[in-house]
Amino acid sequence: MFQTTRRRLALWYTVVTAVLLLLFASGFYIYVRGTLIERVDDTLSHVVEVVQRSLVVDANAPMAADRINLEASFGSPPEAVEDDRIDLEWYGPTGILLWSTFKDPIDVPIRLSPGGVTVEISPDYWLRQMTRKLTDGKDVIGFLRVSHPWFEVTKPARQLIIDLSFGTSLLIALVAAVGWFLSRLAIEPIQESYQQLKQFTADASHELRNPIALIQTNVQVALTETESGPQDQRQQLMVVERLTQRLGYLVDDLLFLARQEGGMGQTQMQACPLDALLMQVVEEQDAIATAQKIELSLDLGDFASLPGEEPYTLWGDYDQLARLFTNLVSNSLQYTTEGGSVKIHLQQFQRQGLPYLKVEVSDTGIGIPDAAIPYLFNRFYRVDPARAKSALSTNAGTGLGLAIVQTITENHQGHIQVVSHINQGTTFTILLPQPMVKSMGPTFPRFVVKSEA
Repeated sequence: MFQTTRRRLALWYTVVTAVLLLLFASGFYIYVRGTLIERVDDTLSHVVEVVQRSLVVDANAPMAADRINLEASFGSPPEAVEDDRIDLEWYGPTGILLWSTFKDPIDVPIRLSPGGVTVEISPDYWLRQMTRKLTDGKDVIGFLRVSHPWFEVTKPARQLIIDLSFGTSLLIALVAAVGWFLSRLAIEPIQESYQQLKQFTADASHELRNPIALIQTNVQVALTETESGPQDQRQQLMVVERLTQRLGYLVDDLLFLARQEGGMGQTQMQACPLDALLMQVVEEQDAIATAQKIELSLDLGDFASLPGEEPYTLWGDYDQLARLFTNLVSNSLQYTTEGGSVKIHLQQFQRQGLPYLKVEVSDTGIGIPDAAIPYLFNRFYRVDPARAKSALSTNAGTGLGLAIVQTITENHQGHIQVVSHINQGTTFTILLPQPMVKSMGPTFPRFVVKSEA
């Protein structure tokens, strides 16, 4: 499919460029040929004027035909014949040829025209001619015709056609090669997006199929086991509830990513006190940390380095930022073993002279291999699916949490970094730009919140 599209793109690119080149070459040829003809006509006109001024006229001759002294005006016709010479012919008032430089008179009738006229002498020989009627008062004393070889135009015109044909053909071939190369560059992002879409669809189908299949199984068991007691039915309903809840989380994450990528996500920017937001996240995750016997703490760094009434306030979407840090903390808790710790550190930070807020989420968990770090923010990517918790748990990840983290960070023009060591822990660092805005919300003092097992 993509090769066909690539061929079509290259073909259209070549055809359009070829048409433009042909139009340019045709226009250039017409212009040059017209210029050559104009130069020949100017030469003929100049020769007519020179000959007309050099004519010897006998005003006393009784007949108009006898007033031109041919011998004094023209002399003897030249015997040497040159291919590119200009020939003269003098006709009497009645149209009879009286004098000519042609060795053999040509049988071409007199044709008066304001410009030059091209005539065929033989299939291989053409002339460009200009004829003037000369008068003495009211009497016509004769006709002067000047002829110029036409090959002075056709010869360079033919050479120009050859040059333009060769040059145009070479350019079309070059354009075809370049078009084939550019079409590959144009197709690559589309092909990559298509492959990502296929992978995303396959992964989403797989993730949706598991909870749906388990829900269907539990419902079928509940319907077929008529002798099961209320306690068994309650247990099955609780499993269905957890699976439905996990399915809802997955669908919600998918819709969020789809809306953000499609430009349909509504971002409500406002003044967000990041310290208060992190307090809320810690409070929400405290119960999970306590149940897993993990120490969860929040520490605010020194903010005296930058002025402002609200040192930890930035401009952003409060709900999205809460989702970002909830996903990070939840991910750290998920992969931290019992007795470990998850620490959140917030401080002001300057990067290239601009103020930022830096949030570090560090854990003492199992760590991430170096080879897996570049793929962490891919959808449905898991370093080791076997390490994930049971699919029946509502805390089990959907594989979209870090993808959402990256999307929200980019929405806020921020940056995210990951540093990890196997069996030592992982640190996620979020840098968010902080505008110099005062009085955007309540002021929170420096504090430390800890949840200890």
